[in-house]
Amino acid sequence: MSRKVAVAGVALSDVGRVDNKNAYELMAQASRRALADAGLSPSDVDGLASTGQGTLPPTDVGEYLGLKPRWIDSTTVGGASWEVMLAHATDAIAAGHADVILLTYGSTARADLRKGLRTANVNWGSRGPLQWDAPYGHTLISKYAMAARRHMYQYGTTIEQLAEVAVSARFNAKDNPEAYYRDPITIEDVVSGPMIADPFTKLHCCIRSDGGAAAVLVAEDRVKDLKSDPVWVLGTGEATSHMLTSQWDDVTVGPASVTGPLAFSRAGVTPSDVDVAEIYDAFTYMLLLTMEDLGFCEKGEGGKFVESGALRLGGSLPTNTDGGGLSACHPGQRGLFLIVEAARQLRGESGPRQVPDAKIACVSGTGGWFCSSGTVLLGSEEP
Repeated sequence: MSRKVAVAGVALSDVGRVDNKNAYELMAQASRRALADAGLSPSDVDGLASTGQGTLPPTDVGEYLGLKPRWIDSTTVGGASWEVMLAHATDAIAAGHADVILLTYGSTARADLRKGLRTANVNWGSRGPLQWDAPYGHTLISKYAMAARRHMYQYGTTIEQLAEVAVSARFNAKDNPEAYYRDPITIEDVVSGPMIADPFTKLHCCIRSDGGAAAVLVAEDRVKDLKSDPVWVLGTGEATSHMLTSQWDDVTVGPASVTGPLAFSRAGVTPSDVDVAEIYDAFTYMLLLTMEDLGFCEKGEGGKFVESGALRLGGSLPTNTDGGGLSACHPGQRGLFLIVEAARQLRGESGPRQVPDAKIACVSGTGGWFCSSGTVLLGSEEP
């Protein structure tokens, strides 16, 4: 079998400040909403993909949701997990292993921190290869900061250009009622903020929020049953790069340099065909480098590209139209939220932040410190 696959329904749970629900409740809320968006019921679901919470994901998630799937995935590669699992789900549906697959995620990262829970902070540990990094105190943010410095040195990228990524995200967030922060910020606001890891000040870093997201994928023969317009999966790519910082061949190149060409080739489109992009932005440099790696600008030209206002609504490539992880929401792993926003844009449901006549979206997730990448091309028209 080789069936076409569509995103049938998408939804978010309550997002931002959520003090009265746990992660499972957020997953359940987002899942119910996504199924309702598709016009389907839990009994239609025969595949489940989830990670990031619990003891044995997705086993415990399936039990909580009352599902008994015949296809499962819990690939865990950080923020890119959701794009990678979407790729796996697409292959499974195309091959006939499942007909309706639910991707779901929830996190109370902000609420847990407020409660002072030790589990609220990410600890990569020091087992396995990481034992060679741990003695040097390399944190996630310090690795990105170091890589950003190298890009600045090698290509002349300025701190103001990196700051524009955060300013653009806030510009886009202003019309999103679900965004955590909506008040405008300036380049000076970003540059003059408290230093977190040189050269990153506070606003160069993603926010911390609560929330859940879900997406439902279906085989082409189920499209006629849908309540909402289908969004078609055109092509995907997945890759890993390294685990140890010392094994990172070039900190100015990320694994999206592999997944981007794969996804575009399989979709039969080029970067110039893309109308809207949803790109993982845990830090400003993450987005800038990914734009280069995906081919939206030449290597080393990312600074000039974002400086032009390209990322803003009305720009040449509206990116993170909901405000991204820098302004809208970032509950631990954001990759599934990218898929939700892309689908909404392609269905023309984004209200004042809608990109006019958007037909093709590029979604790209990043995991770890550029350790993994998943890139997905989605389209409003059947391939």
